[in-house]
Amino acid sequence: MTISHEAPAPMAPAPLEPATLEAAGELLRALAAPVRIAVVMQLRQSPRCVHELVDTLGVTQPLISQHLRVLKSAGVVRGERRGREVVYRLVDDHLAHIVVDAVEHVQEDA
Repeated sequence: MTISHEAPAPMAPAPLEPATLEAAGELLRALAAPVRIAVVMQLRQSPRCVHELVDTLGVTQPLISQHLRVLKSAGVVRGERRGREVVYRLVDDHLAHIVVDAVEHVQEDA
């Protein structure tokens, strides 16, 4: 009897549903703008309102609001009204990891 010490061949992943691929593409498109990447990196640290993002990122309020709308519609961020302000936070850490990994990858190659 011969004993093989080779690892079994990995199984090919099951094909993904077209709707899943489309949704993943939409999510990646929502994260694809430099300002939105910067917003996610800021929100990773703590929830922020629009004026805090404007001050930190040096971008106009209308532009920040536009990018937040894109991130919100993609399910990346959610807003919670506090008085006259809306405080934005990341929906979950999975999305922050995508952005952080991309940023770190680019920094490694620099």
